[in-house]
Amino acid sequence: MTVFFETGGHKEQGLPHNPFKAIVAPRPIGWITTLDTDGGVNLAPYSFFNAVADSPPIVFFAPNGRSRAAGLKDSQANAEATGEFVCSLATWDLREKMNMTSAAVARGVDEAELAGLEMAPSKLVAPPRVKASPIHMECRYLQTIELPSDDPQGSNFMVLGQVVAFHIDEAVLDDRGLVDITRYQPLARLGYMDYAVVREVFSMGRPT
Repeated sequence: MTVFFETGGHKEQGLPHNPFKAIVAPRPIGWITTLDTDGGVNLAPYSFFNAVADSPPIVFFAPNGRSRAAGLKDSQANAEATGEFVCSLATWDLREKMNMTSAAVARGVDEAELAGLEMAPSKLVAPPRVKASPIHMECRYLQTIELPSDDPQGSNFMVLGQVVAFHIDEAVLDDRGLVDITRYQPLARLGYMDYAVVREVFSMGRPT
């Protein structure tokens, strides 16, 4: 038997929560650092985050849901105003601190300081990096795409940035110089309050 419903109708079908985020999973978490126009640091995790191109490398993060009274969430507003952001990847070891930075706090509160995270300077952009993360991507803001929203008081956006520099800790590289995800152990978001971490991989060659 299959449960069928049109979007927005999950409760009428007896499901306690919308399953969309559990279906489209796992999703990498982009830990986005931006600076406001006064130089204040903002750090926030986004599970609607991914790569969309590799030449040049382009990533996006998507601020969705109900926004601040000013109309935009801080990461988006800052990236648009300054033209830069940094993505540090959250890992298993940093799971609790990542979760702390997801708290809804007042504008101007430094989430990195709140979580006890040391920041490190970037090379090509102004926003700093989460020092304890093994991988960072320095990004130049490209554009924002506004998306439809079913919530009349909410909003959905897709913020795109071009990666201009990588920082990779040698500890997550294998003896061939390849990123070993089992050493790296990035966090992935599932549905509900669930997360995952990759500890096992396999390879398959493409058909010739």
